[in-house]
Amino acid sequence: MNVLLPIEGNDYRATCIAEITTPGTQWDLVIIGGGATGLGIALDAVTRGYKTLLLERSDFAKGTSSRSTKLVHGGVRYLAQGELKLVREASIERGRLYKNAPHLVKDQTFIIPIYSLWERIKYTLGLKCYDWIAGKRRLGSSTFIPRKETIEQLPGIKKENLLGGVLYHDGQFDDARLAINLAQTIWDKGGFAINYMSVAGLLKDDKQKVSGVIAQDLESGKQYNIQAKAVVNATGVFADDILQMDNPGSRKTLRVSQGVHLVLDKKFYPSNDALMIPETSDGRVLFAVPWHDKVVVGTTDTLVEEASLEPHALEKEIAFILETAAAYFIQKPERSDVLSVFAGLRPLAAPKDGDQKTKEISRGHKIIVSPAKLFTIVGGKWTTYRKMGEDMVDKIEHELHWKQKHTETENLSIHGSMPGMNWNDPFYFYGDDAAGLKGLMNGNANTWISESLHIHEVQVIWAVKNEMARTLEDVLSRRTRALLLDAKESVRIALPVARIMAKALNKDEAWINAQVKEYTHLAEQYTLN
Repeated sequence: MNVLLPIEGNDYRATCIAEITTPGTQWDLVIIGGGATGLGIALDAVTRGYKTLLLERSDFAKGTSSRSTKLVHGGVRYLAQGELKLVREASIERGRLYKNAPHLVKDQTFIIPIYSLWERIKYTLGLKCYDWIAGKRRLGSSTFIPRKETIEQLPGIKKENLLGGVLYHDGQFDDARLAINLAQTIWDKGGFAINYMSVAGLLKDDKQKVSGVIAQDLESGKQYNIQAKAVVNATGVFADDILQMDNPGSRKTLRVSQGVHLVLDKKFYPSNDALMIPETSDGRVLFAVPWHDKVVVGTTDTLVEEASLEPHALEKEIAFILETAAAYFIQKPERSDVLSVFAGLRPLAAPKDGDQKTKEISRGHKIIVSPAKLFTIVGGKWTTYRKMGEDMVDKIEHELHWKQKHTETENLSIHGSMPGMNWNDPFYFYGDDAAGLKGLMNGNANTWISESLHIHEVQVIWAVKNEMARTLEDVLSRRTRALLLDAKESVRIALPVARIMAKALNKDEAWINAQVKEYTHLAEQYTLN
């Protein structure tokens, strides 16, 4: 390896811990959780001028927020459920994200294949309504396309009884990369965000109001009492765990739903248009979305009893996706063709009717304020992360009688923001950081770790020095997307990546071996034998 170290960067962790341990420090807001929701809240808070700290017990977007269908969307299927307000909100937020992070969010065309006159009427009118709700923020107009054009655009489509297709527009993005850029934006604006810092308990004042958190640095083992005027529980599917710290024995607020995706080579679906199957055999929606020169197929919606950081795909979910895809793809995919399988958990606000099906539970968000003034947010989705942040900070200002400030995030450019992206450039997702990255690549012997996944050794150092990566998984799963794009290839490059990281982090051979062993075990869960 020929990388010249160190690449210039920031010691985010040391800076954050120094701030935490400064005597007399009191934060305006401490946010627990570094997924989409927590990052959105922290960014809104810091841009309003509040002293803000975000704590994440693992890595940013480790859970649900890195395992989405990679869509920034208004929610076509929510129309059928009559949730017009949610569709309107999501459509507006989709437009804002498209503008604020143009290096990560692009206009993606979708086609719904049509096999009956009734389907043509239903989906044409429904998607025109979708366009109308989005208003000036729509990404493009929906239209019916004839049979011949549909077959040209979707060469593997089932042709029997095919009348044509309805084409519409939605957003497509890289979820984990957006999370990293949001964390960087928080730092850019003067806030603090740290990963591998767990919350072990809540602090309360003499009136039994929440006044801070007990945090533990999972790297050093040290504990810190952190004082805060407001504490926010934005831990997604783990929100009930924090609520139990505040009020042991409190009622559960969440239903947890699992969504599984399969990643396949693009040869199975060579179209540049995404496929949307609006009604599968079990009445759900299935997508096939081009992403990083692969295709992501999903998702399922399965109720699970327990939340975990590494949920496992069920055999019935894998079979369902493969069987459904086989009816529409140019080649029938087999288990052996799956490059990666990943599962994510959705934190759905629990309905009063405990028997309600997961697909019928609203994807809107809900804010809960406990008697002790712990602020909790549940539900929601990536597309509306910014609005969730705005709503939470508004709620805190109202509940704690702070001066009301207007959000600054509606038109705030996210770190890396750069219009006019070349989406065929394998480094597009770095945005305006890409020029500096490529300059370092050209000056460092042009050494590639994985040519098939376009991963260069400089990216590994960049991830450590500039993107707060601390573990091998951080780099291979979220700073690059190797684990999700080709799990076996990611295992092949694990050792060289760990060695580069060890040099950057001043780690020894034992650390390298432990990281590779742990990562290899993890990656086994993303492959199908």
